[in-house]
Amino acid sequence: MDPGSVKLFAGGDFPRLRYIADLLLNDILGLTWELVTDRRKLGKHPVINYSAEEIPGSFKITPSGLLQETGVKKQVIGVSKWNNLPVFFQRQERSDFPFDIFAASFYLVTRYEEYFAEDQDKYGRFRSSDSLAARNGFLHLPVVELWTRELANALVRKYQYMSFRRTEFRSLMTIDADESFRFQGMGVKRTITGFISDIAGGKGKASMRFTSITKGGTDPYDVFDYILESLGKNRSAARFFIPVGDPSEFDQNPSWKSENYRSLIRKISSSYETGIHLSFKSARSLRRLRMEVRRFGDILGNEARINRFHYLRFSFPVSFRNLVLSGIREDYSMGYPDLPGFRAGISHPFRFYDLHEDTVCPLLITPFQFMDAMFFGQDRNDPDAALEAVTRLDEQVRKAGGTIASIWHNTTLLGNDEGQKWRKVFEYSLNTQAG
Repeated sequence: MDPGSVKLFAGGDFPRLRYIADLLLNDILGLTWELVTDRRKLGKHPVINYSAEEIPGSFKITPSGLLQETGVKKQVIGVSKWNNLPVFFQRQERSDFPFDIFAASFYLVTRYEEYFAEDQDKYGRFRSSDSLAARNGFLHLPVVELWTRELANALVRKYQYMSFRRTEFRSLMTIDADESFRFQGMGVKRTITGFISDIAGGKGKASMRFTSITKGGTDPYDVFDYILESLGKNRSAARFFIPVGDPSEFDQNPSWKSENYRSLIRKISSSYETGIHLSFKSARSLRRLRMEVRRFGDILGNEARINRFHYLRFSFPVSFRNLVLSGIREDYSMGYPDLPGFRAGISHPFRFYDLHEDTVCPLLITPFQFMDAMFFGQDRNDPDAALEAVTRLDEQVRKAGGTIASIWHNTTLLGNDEGQKWRKVFEYSLNTQAG
């Protein structure tokens, strides 16, 4: 009998159950599993009984009903505590597990609650404060992985010969180059406007802009040599996300036609996987999204494969559907702009599930837990608080055996006094996650 194999018995072949079972049983626990709907085909294997039936010798999890449904409807959820973990969809009658782990994990990973996002922030984003995790105080926990570990422990108590894949901690640094240059590559119109503003504002900015543009001076935002050197020194896994959209109130990137900018993109992509940083408006416009993807392909000579949405602005399910339609195969936008933690309750990458179509899409979502910008803006500019947050998240992800991913901006890591403080946090993150 294979100690790494299990049968999952259910009252039907439900696509939602297949999706979440594959994530928990295969991706996280490393089990080979098979969905069975005919009791005669169970054989002498360990059996997870996810049904209302009674099967002697099986491990019983009572379904809540969510995975048997189609479409979306508002769920009434009560959160309680079990083994010091928050749980919901509690199903204790005649069960070997006190809650429906498949339904609870599905609810979080698919971002079920965000399909009902009505009260959005000023940028049209789902508010972190409206999430079930934030309202119940567990945003800081990768609960899906922690629940799955408890499931593994319970299965071993039932089937002592079972074995699971050893969890493996990974780290990923991601860099958003929202504004690669302060002065260079802005085009004639924006450069002239900038000079006028600099002269009016004084403080020598006009002279700095002139030197940077005409005399080969270094642009103050171009700190990519430092970033690349730091990543290389620690042999860190990294992804870069670079915008090529049109200028707007929310998009301040250089012109995609600028040769300096195109050269920088090629330079970065020669060392690390480089993806597109889709513009503010592209999250809800397939036409604009496809235009930017074409531009990116024109620069690098190959299609964009990975993406992060600018401002982390996206909507379910349209933004992710549009990524699939445009050939994007991975997205790195899953996290909140204002709070560290686990937006989808998980640190492992997972496939996007379209709740309206009830189908698994060919799009891998890698969540992040921390972003430098969470700790500055207005009166918040606190590298020390960021350092504490990175340490806490690192500890949680190591326990879960998942992937810790963080977002950094080149404009945070400047060579000035403030930038030097943030470089210490950046370098600490690199050193800690490499260990």
